[in-house]
Amino acid sequence: MTNAMPERLMKLSLFALSFYFLAIALAHITGTKIPLLFVYFNVPSNAYQDNIISFLAFGWAVFFFTIARDPLANRQFIGAILIAAAAAVAGLSYINITTDFAALAPGIKIWPFWAQTALLAIISLWLLVLYQATKDQS
Repeated sequence: MTNAMPERLMKLSLFALSFYFLAIALAHITGTKIPLLFVYFNVPSNAYQDNIISFLAFGWAVFFFTIARDPLANRQFIGAILIAAAAAVAGLSYINITTDFAALAPGIKIWPFWAQTALLAIISLWLLVLYQATKDQS
């Protein structure tokens, strides 16, 4: 990778995450349960829960967008995002392990929840790689 390539990839990745979290916010505010936009897409939920998630996801979209505009100048915030992402992966894993989904709705398969948790982990690792690749550029 050239010297500017990790910064460009970081910028594009953060903008993509901004739009992804905006899509999550829109899906939750409208109650449109789409896998990848709803981790627990086939689990019953209440409108107030979806609204809370929508507002929080919108906040994440704003954070990603703001940081993406100049990732090197905002590098310390990327470190904070990585800590929050690790906590999110741990939290989702805990939910996946400890929740009796069958009691919530019969026939729920949990592999899609694990797949989405793994995807978040992979995205987090991607950001970590770019974060490390840009450490000498800031």
